[in-house]
Amino acid sequence: MKKCLLGCLFLSVATVFVPGAASASAQIPVSALATTKDQSVDSQLQQRLAQLAANHKGKVSLYATQLNTGKTVSLDADEPVQTASVIKLAILFEAMEQVRAGKAKWDEKLTLAKGEGVSGSGVLAFFDTPLTLTLKDVLTMMVIVSDNTATNLAIDRFGVGTVNARIAWMGLKDTHLYKKIGKPATEPMPADQPKFGLGKTTAHEMETVMERIGRCELAGPGEAPEPGDAAICQTALTMLRNQFYRNTIPRYLEQLDSTETGSGIASKTGSLNAVRNDVAIVAGKSGPIVISIFTHDNQDRSWTADNEAEMMIARLAKEIVEAWSPEGLDGKTLVPGLGLGAGSPSGTSK
Repeated sequence: MKKCLLGCLFLSVATVFVPGAASASAQIPVSALATTKDQSVDSQLQQRLAQLAANHKGKVSLYATQLNTGKTVSLDADEPVQTASVIKLAILFEAMEQVRAGKAKWDEKLTLAKGEGVSGSGVLAFFDTPLTLTLKDVLTMMVIVSDNTATNLAIDRFGVGTVNARIAWMGLKDTHLYKKIGKPATEPMPADQPKFGLGKTTAHEMETVMERIGRCELAGPGEAPEPGDAAICQTALTMLRNQFYRNTIPRYLEQLDSTETGSGIASKTGSLNAVRNDVAIVAGKSGPIVISIFTHDNQDRSWTADNEAEMMIARLAKEIVEAWSPEGLDGKTLVPGLGLGAGSPSGTSK
């Protein structure tokens, strides 16, 4: 949730890194490799990712899938990890569902009262109060600059319990939002809260949340999509593709030209001193890819653009995209549904 200052956001994004061959002596933990015989697993790519991750001075959990082909790779994808600000994806999804149900409106007004600003990422804590914003503005700040004060406004609006009920509705077993940021808990905390802080998840489960947003899957099992779903999903995707923090998954991938309608990557990061995470939809020309990477227990706790964990995430993402979409990205395909038909393969555990 702590972020570097905006001035460092754009450093080294244009730098191109070509990963060298991994050390032959690198030890790859057996637990990091998938044991499934599922034919969708890209075994060669997974082995290369495991070799890269074995050289990281910390721990890596990863799950990625190409949605039109069903290809997958995973490294410790079901291990519960700290979300840091990535849990804000679950808050965003709950907001989308409430707008869909008519229980919330993008233009409804929320007021930031005096003394409610919190430290960490974002800028609202520096604004004069009381300050009135629309729900859409609050969520936009929560996503694009990971604003912690805006996040608390959203949590006040929807409720911790409501967000967690939505997480359960999606069938997720190891994802949980614990409390507001920088504020005392208002209810008894689960025993594992001190370990995870703001929230917990797994690389696989948070991929599910991002995939739902990209596919625009707002309906529950057996429910039909509604005419307004695409507009809701477009609003969320616009927020996610305009995120300011682009030194992780986008670092080596974004090489946009003037013909594109925007970034080819929609993502949400989360960072703590020893934690760096990123979950993204990458609009590959060969088909959309969802990449979910979490790193923790990182030795490098610096807040510089060349933080080792952030660069590791970038290298892993580059390896995945070059394997599955060697032609590169196409931002024009980053639209609700991602151009996928109703019968296309799914990388989620639904």
